[in-house]
Amino acid sequence: MKTGPQRYPGASLAAWYQDTFGGDAMEVNVVVLHTTEGRALPDYGGGGSAPNLTAVPDLAAKKLRWFQHFDIETSSRALVNKPGGVATNTLNVCQVELVGTCDPVTHREWGTKPHIFWPEAPDWALAELVVFLRWMNAQHGVPLAGPKAWPAYPSSYGATDSRFTFAEWNAFAGVCGHMHVPENDHGDPGALDFNRLLALAKGTTEEDDVPLTDAEISKIAKASAKENWAYLLDSPTAAEGTNPARTAGTFLRYGDAKYAATTAQIGALQGAVTALAAVVGNAGGITAEQVQAAAEAGANAALDRLGDALTEGN
Repeated sequence: MKTGPQRYPGASLAAWYQDTFGGDAMEVNVVVLHTTEGRALPDYGGGGSAPNLTAVPDLAAKKLRWFQHFDIETSSRALVNKPGGVATNTLNVCQVELVGTCDPVTHREWGTKPHIFWPEAPDWALAELVVFLRWMNAQHGVPLAGPKAWPAYPSSYGATDSRFTFAEWNAFAGVCGHMHVPENDHGDPGALDFNRLLALAKGTTEEDDVPLTDAEISKIAKASAKENWAYLLDSPTAAEGTNPARTAGTFLRYGDAKYAATTAQIGALQGAVTALAAVVGNAGGITAEQVQAAAEAGANAALDRLGDALTEGN
């Protein structure tokens, strides 16, 4: 039995297949997410394997463009349904195909071609998907919850620990992936950031509820370091009439170079002092140890004067 609105607001009906394939009426309590593994709206073999809706990323506008193929509560055709097992397409399921890929190999092969790699989906794409999930929750009571495990493709393919048993599937209500549905082998949508998706859908903050991954921490650290070392400072030694602005990284490189040169000079001086001490010691009247001690005392006195000057300057 159908309840609530059957058309997602704003979705195009340009690829409508229900008139051709019909479908069973049902009261939806599950959303199944797929990835198309392509970069454009598929034709689904004329609709023979179509979901209820397809979300096509508009990268320039940072929007998902929605196409609806079946009513929200009419069974669609994107899942395998083997004889003698459980119902899949007809078990209170609304199915959504996300145009893009969950396969890291495909992602690398596509390179700079416009697409979304859904395990690393930009925030705007997740936010657009959240609008739909919130609507499904408000209009059809689909819980904003789902499986804890969303393994990365290709480890998500086939008979995995994350795939529901028949009993788990029959009892499930919420949001899951194709990779969770029994009688199916596909591993999409892979490592979708479901924790972040739920946090956005529930209106909770990522900082409070969703720990950053190691990859996210590394990305933030690299971006912060790049920005900090690019900060411009005025050089006190810039020639008159020239631009005094230097990046912070330039000062660091300059300091490293000076440190290396000074270390080399100190090493050379130490060698010279040792040689001088040997000569003076051989000439008599003063020992090598006395020369060495005098050199060290002079160096320490110079360092003390330098420290006093720096302290007064601050």
